[in-house]
Amino acid sequence: MKLGLDIADFTWPAGPAKLGSTLADIARTADQAGFDSIWVMDHFWQIRMNGPEHHEMLEGYSALSYIAAVTKRAKLGTMVTGVVYHQPGILAKTVTTLDVLSGGRAWLGIGAAWNEAESRGLGIPFPPIKERFERLEETLQICQQMWEGKRGSEKPFRSEHYQLERPLNSPQSLTRPHPPILIGGGGEKKTLRLVAQYADACNLFPTPEIPRKLEILREHCQAVGRNYDDIEKTSLFTFDLGDNGENLGKVIGGLKWLAGMGIQSVIGHVPKPYELKRLEMIGEKLIPAVADLEPATAGSR
Repeated sequence: MKLGLDIADFTWPAGPAKLGSTLADIARTADQAGFDSIWVMDHFWQIRMNGPEHHEMLEGYSALSYIAAVTKRAKLGTMVTGVVYHQPGILAKTVTTLDVLSGGRAWLGIGAAWNEAESRGLGIPFPPIKERFERLEETLQICQQMWEGKRGSEKPFRSEHYQLERPLNSPQSLTRPHPPILIGGGGEKKTLRLVAQYADACNLFPTPEIPRKLEILREHCQAVGRNYDDIEKTSLFTFDLGDNGENLGKVIGGLKWLAGMGIQSVIGHVPKPYELKRLEMIGEKLIPAVADLEPATAGSR
């Protein structure tokens, strides 16, 4: 099992003046501790499940570029980009830039978006959910075309919602054939169908529904002729080992529970990550303890 770090809260005791240096310390420590990946939210306000909207929130891709400069090995992505927040051609360019500058470590994490208040507040159009899913699929198609790296990829792209006259992407991404794509969400009719057709990974909430969701994903893969095993199954979690590692067994138990449902990679929130000891303990105790943890047959009950 691989573990990633999800940094979803930037309201830290030292305040905004020290936010940059604190984030650098967290990222370096996580990278050195052996976290497989580091993720930030692509939100502009704090989201309701993490705290009040006015709490500090960094723009996701700027933060990832900063993290790329202070790390060496961890993969980098958003958990996840709301499709309405970026024009597709610019999104492909942004992720390509992150990939090039990080030495080939970028992921595209993306979803249909849900935060209407944030969008309306900042003047971002927020169409009905049907249209957001249409835009999500068209965005995935545009990104894949721009990452093809051939002259043919520059041919015009025209769909219901987007028209690109010449989707040129230079330099091309270092990761070939393209930066891996993770689609967040467990919607059974639309989201998991898009995972089967376009994505390299899914991301599901840590609930007992996971086996059923994965079985539905398997069915979508069969319908589109995709190898189900090629899709990485990921979930969210909290890595709270306590102040001195007293909760290690409980966290390992939770990760075994996820593996038993078919999860291969877990992206976790760490309380008070600015207390770097908490990240170091994960590297010393948790990551080695679950490194050989194999998922059950994905989708089995």
